[in-house]
Amino acid sequence: MSSWPTVRLGEVVVAAFRSEMPIPGKTYRQIGVRLWGEGAYERECVDGSGTKYGELFRVEANDIIVNKIWARNGSVAVVPEDLAGCYGSGEFPIFTPRTSRLDSRWMHWLSKSPDFWTQCDEKSRGTSGKNRIKPEQFLRVEIPLPPLSEQRRIVARIEELAANIAAAQRLRAEAQEDAEALMISLHVHLSGERTRKLGDVLRLDEDVARILATESYPQVGVRSFGGGLFPKGAVAGTETTYRGFNRLYAGALVLSQAKGWEGALAICPEELQGWYVSPEYRTFRCKESEAIPAYLAPIVRSEWFWSRLGSATRGVGARRERTRPEEFLNVEIPMPCIEKQEVGVRVFADMAHVVRLCAETTPELAALMPAILDRAFKGEL
Repeated sequence: MSSWPTVRLGEVVVAAFRSEMPIPGKTYRQIGVRLWGEGAYERECVDGSGTKYGELFRVEANDIIVNKIWARNGSVAVVPEDLAGCYGSGEFPIFTPRTSRLDSRWMHWLSKSPDFWTQCDEKSRGTSGKNRIKPEQFLRVEIPLPPLSEQRRIVARIEELAANIAAAQRLRAEAQEDAEALMISLHVHLSGERTRKLGDVLRLDEDVARILATESYPQVGVRSFGGGLFPKGAVAGTETTYRGFNRLYAGALVLSQAKGWEGALAICPEELQGWYVSPEYRTFRCKESEAIPAYLAPIVRSEWFWSRLGSATRGVGARRERTRPEEFLNVEIPMPCIEKQEVGVRVFADMAHVVRLCAETTPELAALMPAILDRAFKGEL
């Protein structure tokens, strides 16, 4: 354990007040602060006539900015160079470090540590009806403070390790992207000139279960962007206004009508057979002579596939209409014959093994940074 002193922030930072009354006709860059130590970011610009605040406060590089409401959830950041000159409201107190004692990069990494968030949470409780953290309470948060030379040495080591982790994460992401690109390339090659409408290889097939007040229905959701199916909590028959749920079966293609155009669709695996989805999720069965569920499973979760569903719906973004079954089944894609799909299934299984390995190491990489910060601030790095 370190022998460093622990000091209150009030000893090493001072409040900054660079206030300005908003001027109509002047454009103000606005700053925001993400949760869980994810840093500051630039929000939309606002005209001086378009803000409800009587004062705005300018930030400069290396300032410490705090979101009063969400500091308890890690919404504290050190302002980077590219956000200098942005403005925040009085809901975002600003502090500057005493550079003779506190290095801004030391504070940057401290703001990403769970122990720091916990203190902000404790200081927020009871400070107001909405659990905002008051500036004076924030200044009571305690931090480890080694000499400046030691702060800089440790920060350099943290940033070296962070760069290695980021590089490993990029390699994992690239491997997954390459695997998907190879899969789609093989799919197109196997298809040759053969194309089919989805209605030629799938048919709407829904096993509707009537809702009974005495029964409970375990639910399944569908993540967007090819994230697949996931189990959710059960819903009692008395807790829903739906008259029926669609019961899943192995091999069913499950489509979210609301979000199918952004990748919320997947093939149901055997372990989720018998679970339920709302009527907003439509289920389709593969025609035996035309499609193999194991072949379609990775295809439909790819961006290559679900980006094509945009043409089946009208509107843009949140205003886009639902993807209805008749529109979905009218989408045309390259599609190999059943014999070539059987070849593809075997190759896709090998690719899936690579993707699974990448997915398994991704959480491990994500867990490294908190562990590194914990060691760093205990003087063990």
